[in-house]
Amino acid sequence: MKTIKIAIVGLFLMVASATQAQVSINVNIGSPPAWGPAGYAEMEYYYLPDIEAYYDVRASQFIYFGGGRWVRTTYLPRQYRNYDLYGGYKVVLTDYHGRTPYTYFDRHRVKYYKGYHGAPQRPYRPREVYGYNERRNDRRDYRHYDNRNHDKHDKHHDKHDRRDRHDDDHGHGGHGRR
Repeated sequence: MKTIKIAIVGLFLMVASATQAQVSINVNIGSPPAWGPAGYAEMEYYYLPDIEAYYDVRASQFIYFGGGRWVRTTYLPRQYRNYDLYGGYKVVLTDYHGRTPYTYFDRHRVKYYKGYHGAPQRPYRPREVYGYNERRNDRRDYRHYDNRNHDKHDKHHDKHDRRDRHDDDHGHGGHGRR
């Protein structure tokens, strides 16, 4: 009797863990890219008129014409590597369900010409910002990582930087409100 109970509990745990794995896989497949237009979470394809390509949301792949055939890749081709996916217009194809949206490429190309912009779009998630803003409030001195040759002007900057740090330590800094 005890063996049967242990077997049932083991079977229950196995089914529960398999169900959990199934749920986590299904949640991640087909989620819109961060740069995709907000409000269209259930769509399958976008047409990108500026580069005459498609994006398959479910497969997370770009579809473009290259080398005499339609190609599916996870990245844009080299000639469009600097294309701004956040800034470019995305036509949400609401009337197509299948595997080959390029079947209607001739229609899409005419209707949604290069430079086409319909209603204003917001991205699914905001663009991540890198650069200056990350260190804006960071008080550390990063100059010792600079590999360039230092000249006589660096001594002038060092003197002012020491004075600014001294003022900041005593609440007299020249930054912000007093």
